[in-house]
Amino acid sequence: MSTTLTLHPGAVTLAQWRAIHDGARVRLDPASAEAVLRSAQTVADIVAKGAPVYGINTGFGKLASVRIERDDLETLQRNIVLSHAAGVGEPMPAPVVRLMMALKLASLAQGASGIRPQTLALLEAFLQHDFIPVIPCQGSVGASGDLAPLSHLASVMIGVGEAFVAGERLPAAEALAKVGLAPLVLGAKEGLALLNGTQYSTAYALAGLFAIDTVFRAALVTGALSVEAAKGSDTPFDPRIHSIRGQRGQIATAAALRTLMQGSAIRESHRDNDVRVQDPYCLRCQPQVMGAAFDVMRQAATTLAIEANGVSDNPLVFTDTNEALSGGNFHAEPVAFAADMLAMAVCEIGSISERRTAMLVDPALSGLPAFLTPKPGLNSGFMIPQVTAAALVSENKQRAYPASVDSIPTSANQEDHVSMAAHGARRLMAMAENAANVIGIELLAAAQGCDFHAPLRSSDALEAVRQRLRAQVPTLEDDRYFHPDMVAATDLVRSGVLAEGLADILPPLEPLA
Repeated sequence: MSTTLTLHPGAVTLAQWRAIHDGARVRLDPASAEAVLRSAQTVADIVAKGAPVYGINTGFGKLASVRIERDDLETLQRNIVLSHAAGVGEPMPAPVVRLMMALKLASLAQGASGIRPQTLALLEAFLQHDFIPVIPCQGSVGASGDLAPLSHLASVMIGVGEAFVAGERLPAAEALAKVGLAPLVLGAKEGLALLNGTQYSTAYALAGLFAIDTVFRAALVTGALSVEAAKGSDTPFDPRIHSIRGQRGQIATAAALRTLMQGSAIRESHRDNDVRVQDPYCLRCQPQVMGAAFDVMRQAATTLAIEANGVSDNPLVFTDTNEALSGGNFHAEPVAFAADMLAMAVCEIGSISERRTAMLVDPALSGLPAFLTPKPGLNSGFMIPQVTAAALVSENKQRAYPASVDSIPTSANQEDHVSMAAHGARRLMAMAENAANVIGIELLAAAQGCDFHAPLRSSDALEAVRQRLRAQVPTLEDDRYFHPDMVAATDLVRSGVLAEGLADILPPLEPLA
């Protein structure tokens, strides 16, 4: 049974966003009600005065100069929702939709959007019932807000479109009735408030961040195991090397690698009189590469935590002066930059992992049997899994091209510079999945390499990892159908269990102070 957490608008932690992504129900802090009521009253006052205010009694985008009469304001809001629901592609994954709805709820509940309490209550009910609108995943350029996907969310709120209820895909009106909810009639500004904002891009970026964090921690474990398989040195992880440089992520990841290898009999077996002077970069430069990735991830986490707790609607309602001010908070450039940083980080995490696998299968570099099979020639061993890892790494390299440097004018050149945050963020989960498979392949290869050192054992921490793997995947003696082994290993990476021992070693992913 899922937990329920209280959403405090403007003060939600990354851990709470992650819990919502993973299925936690949401209850909105009742203390937000007063600000919401004041904001809705301000919109009502503006409507009563009759002066033109963008988004309340005017057209939208290039049509902002068109004045809309009071009797047509409800139709105006309905029309903007229906006309903007122009997305294409597969439905968004349910966890990302949940996150997007929670982000929108937290933004609207801060009392700067003019939303009425009943509108907010319906969005909250969606999260409490695990009611998932069907939202096509393509169609946003990351400004003026994530208009198309958020419009599909708003459409379901007015009874148009489709939604998943208990896994069943139903027409929106039928889905609402099934959970005892009724569609809304939107008031002044409400349609625009629902579809304007960066919540789609931010939800995908956060989901990507969480997945990449899991892969990153697993990659530290498999990286340490690869050092053991290659009978590499732990000297490059000496704290003195890293403290003298001062990079925080490098210091933290070196400590993690050092701790993971502590007490290894494999390491002790070649500490003295080893003819090798230095290990390849893929082994000894792990703190520098992985540490830099960790720093980038924390910087992205900082940006996304701020964005998730901010208000990116337009126009914004300020109740102290009874004004609605039009600006550009819907522009998702901060999210686009964060997504690009994460794309580079996950690309490098997978890249250096693949190099370790390539090193292990090469007898000239590893000192192990060719392709990690006891009978090379008759058996191909790990030859093609390494090729698969190389293919996935190259795919991630192609996807890592910065999205934020692209722009294309929209809305008859009114919206003439856009962020491309939407697809910059959406690619991250696929990149993280590629990297998870690369790390899974390294896990298999590194464990196989360590098998050749028996009866010598690695550290307790790394032996525990090998035991988890060997409970599902036996040592490779002769060639067999390899795919199930890879699936099992990648499942271990994806689940986060490999890094359970790092909880007290590596700092949690959190915004920088």
